[in-house]
Amino acid sequence: MDAETRARVEKAALKLGYRPNRNAQRLRTGEAHMIVLLSSMPFAVAGGPSRLGFLMEVAAVAAAAALDRSLALVLAPPMETGRVPMELLDVDGALVIEPSANDPNMDYLLRRGLPVVAIGKPAEGDPGDAGDPGDAAMPPYVDIHSGHTTHLLLEHLHAQGARRIATILGAAQRNSYVEGQAAYLAFAAARGQAPLLSRVDEVKGENGGRDAARALLAAHPDIDAFCVPVDAFATGAVAAILESGRRIPEDVMVATRYDGLRARTCVPPLTAVDLHLDEVAQQAIALLFDHLRGDTGRRRVDGPMAQLVPRLSTARRP
Repeated sequence: MDAETRARVEKAALKLGYRPNRNAQRLRTGEAHMIVLLSSMPFAVAGGPSRLGFLMEVAAVAAAAALDRSLALVLAPPMETGRVPMELLDVDGALVIEPSANDPNMDYLLRRGLPVVAIGKPAEGDPGDAGDPGDAAMPPYVDIHSGHTTHLLLEHLHAQGARRIATILGAAQRNSYVEGQAAYLAFAAARGQAPLLSRVDEVKGENGGRDAARALLAAHPDIDAFCVPVDAFATGAVAAILESGRRIPEDVMVATRYDGLRARTCVPPLTAVDLHLDEVAQQAIALLFDHLRGDTGRRRVDGPMAQLVPRLSTARRP
């Protein structure tokens, strides 16, 4: 196209409000330029005092790792409903943090045929049925070993003297909850303890954790520890324990999973685990980059094993 013709086309396009189709351009050049990082967890869990918490910690490393590969990373903040308006994002691929079963964001991305990598194993049945048996395959992911992490926290509480350990998990069908529940039930059975477990809607956030802990303590006043992987639920449980007149850790200990701002600034500060999210983010970007280039051989990457970060909430005195 000569310069004069191009100028006329561009003028007409501007008048009509036309915007170039980046997807068509990328199909022509074979290049990918932009990816999105998102989580379908509602703001009540993903936000709060830690703002974007887990999501932002992953984003900080993922953005740098993406730029090293000439990719720009867009951060989709948590929404009240957990659903992100994906149709507004013109991206080439995505990282999804702990997608739930039938996660609407994951379903949308897969229907568009975009490369997707999950941080945390996707829950069974996560991808939507697009009519092709191949579409039902689990998307590639970085395994963050949720069952092992729950077991690590439970063993720590037991070593600190806890004998009646309760747990509070999210009600959503996320693999971290599925693995966490399995680890808890196995732990309780091995020690002859009846399971004391409550499932909470994520949208209830800290208030949900408080209500669940209050109900468990009322029904089982001999509870001496809570293993609460979701930090928002954990700080809610702390409030319920203190409101009941019990002391932490002397009467009831509390441990959570994510070693974020909530765990560190809680009073008392909460025992948690270091998930090595910087390494996890690097692994996830590398895996997604492979799939963007068409190298789809790797479907699963083992993330680093979590390390315990003990704090005052489980430092029971003799």
